[in-house]
Amino acid sequence: MSMIFYSKRLGWTIPCRYLSSRGSGRKGAENILEDENKGVFRVLEIEPKKEERRFDRRRQSGTGPTPPSRAASMKPDENWGNVWPAARTFHPATVPLPVRQGVVQTKQQVIPSKWANAELMKVPNMLHLTPPVIKTHCAAIKKFCNPWPKGLETECELTTHFPLTVTTSDHLNSSSSIRDRRARIVTFKFHLNSLELDSHGKDKMVRLVGDRYNEENGLITITADRCPYRGQNEDYASYLLTALYHESWNVEEWEEEKEEVDQETFSPSDEGREALKQILNTGEDEEAVLKYKEEVRKLLGLPEQTVKPTVIH
Repeated sequence: MSMIFYSKRLGWTIPCRYLSSRGSGRKGAENILEDENKGVFRVLEIEPKKEERRFDRRRQSGTGPTPPSRAASMKPDENWGNVWPAARTFHPATVPLPVRQGVVQTKQQVIPSKWANAELMKVPNMLHLTPPVIKTHCAAIKKFCNPWPKGLETECELTTHFPLTVTTSDHLNSSSSIRDRRARIVTFKFHLNSLELDSHGKDKMVRLVGDRYNEENGLITITADRCPYRGQNEDYASYLLTALYHESWNVEEWEEEKEEVDQETFSPSDEGREALKQILNTGEDEEAVLKYKEEVRKLLGLPEQTVKPTVIH
């Protein structure tokens, strides 16, 4: 009968066996209690016997009978979730598959098998994520989930109720540190029409954000990466969005005195001012200046200037 001998004062524990003084064979609990009632003294044996020590050494050295691996004795209909329930290091005696990985051997021209393969133990495996196990896990956590809210079945409805998209990134690499400076970047993206602004506010918002506004799809993108941590950049981007929104609603005194609406490009009312429109909207170059010159001469009633080639001898 195996028992535990514990000293509360000294704080140590010794596994031991109580044997009857009449013989060295082990007895059951009933026999031990019966002998104790008869006055038989029990002997405390702290160390195992010589025969048992010899058997333990033979078993540890491998000379004794070795049981078959679990992969060899596994049944075809065995529940894999019980064999490999969670992520763990690859074990060749448990996986009943001929997994191979590593550099092809030069002489035998074969890939190293799963036995004594350090490459298989280096990389993380997904052997626990089989479809039946995933189904079991989903059924277990389903009671903690809420149903999908109604009214958010389409992308249009999602954009209407959740107009702001916050984008962050996580990076995993082989390094001495788990931190990556790119993980601090936070991007806010939203549509201009999702803001409650009038025509003046939208025009002012476009002018304030500058090149962060995309005219083709109407999206505004705000990226924050100045602070060292992601949470700080997210707070800073929220502050920028709030400041831009309130500043767009703000109307200055000089804005109230405008008689004409501001325009991003020059659109003349006269049909004959195309050269001036090209210079003001796209910039000056030699061809645009020559066209503008001829356009002005035409408006002033001057004859068209022609350039004759000069022959150089």
